Amino acid sequence: MKLIFTSFFICVSSLLFAQSYENAESVTYDSIQNRWLISNGNNILQRASNGILSFFGNGSASYGMEVMGEMVFALDDGKVRGFNLASGMEEMTLTIEGASFLNGLTNDGAGILYATDFSARKIYKIDVTDIDNPSYEVIVENTVKTPNGILFDGEKNRLLWVTWGSSASIRAVDLSDFSLSTIQTTSLSNIDGIDEDNDQNYYISSWLPARITKYDKDFINDPEIVTTPMLSNPADIGYSKVTDTLAIPMGVNVIYVGLAPVTSMPEFNIGDYGLSVFPNPVSESSFIQFELPVSQTLELAIYDMKGALIQNLLTGKQPMGLHKVVLAGISLVDGTYLCKLMTKEGEHVLKFVVGKS
Repeated sequence: MKLIFTSFFICVSSLLFAQSYENAESVTYDSIQNRWLISNGNNILQRASNGILSFFGNGSASYGMEVMGEMVFALDDGKVRGFNLASGMEEMTLTIEGASFLNGLTNDGAGILYATDFSARKIYKIDVTDIDNPSYEVIVENTVKTPNGILFDGEKNRLLWVTWGSSASIRAVDLSDFSLSTIQTTSLSNIDGIDEDNDQNYYISSWLPARITKYDKDFINDPEIVTTPMLSNPADIGYSKVTDTLAIPMGVNVIYVGLAPVTSMPEFNIGDYGLSVFPNPVSESSFIQFELPVSQTLELAIYDMKGALIQNLLTGKQPMGLHKVVLAGISLVDGTYLCKLMTKEGEHVLKFVVGKS
């Protein structure tokens, strides 16, 4: 299978604000107030459009979060909590009896939530149409594989959920009869989150390798894969259809990835591997591109003009195909740098500029 590495625009949230991420696990977007809400262990944070972090209300959320209507719902210590988006006040607390580890959360937009129980391998349906009298039921008693992130797919009347462990997969629950099926097998380990964009492409986050993988809506074409040095144990991702942005929580940080495609072609190529940096001089949307005719072991790194290693980008065996690695988020002072691609045939070197050319 040919794997295509796709480039995204990444903005790394600053930790210089009044609050900071300590245990960021799940993110959801509030389109009414144009902000992200982040489950952060003992509290919920809100990230405004200008990047400033602050506390949202005084509630807590440990895992999955979902905005639905005028509420944001969160999983926290065997409970489903509901907070008013305008006031931040907790208006609902529903205890799921016998729940072991409530983790992933999704919604159908019409008053129904679905949650995964990581340890008990169950899936719950939670009815919050009457916020004063919420109820729940188990719709899957045994998912067989450990369930993690979950997503409602209204077009096909199903739930998509991702699994933990080696050879993780994307599985489905048919909501008409609650039957289970495997949608996509992978060679990934520990898939944590799943979400979809405006075109119903699906994105999943995995721990090993640490990356985001994109599938088309019907899981027909080869997946597109993004590799970035910034990723480490990416958790329950969230997508904003308003800003076309994917948020990736990683414990002490959250990175925000703009999915707008690069519309122009690289300016130049070098050698058979087509090594290029575009745009050059480097901007926040720049990426390094190269293409492998066969799968092979390589190293991709950035050096200064004196030959000192600045940043190791890729090491080890990589699949054949087109590779794109984002540069945004890597701290580089203004100046000229060397991009070195070291393959079995030798060393391929390309200069690029940070700052004014």
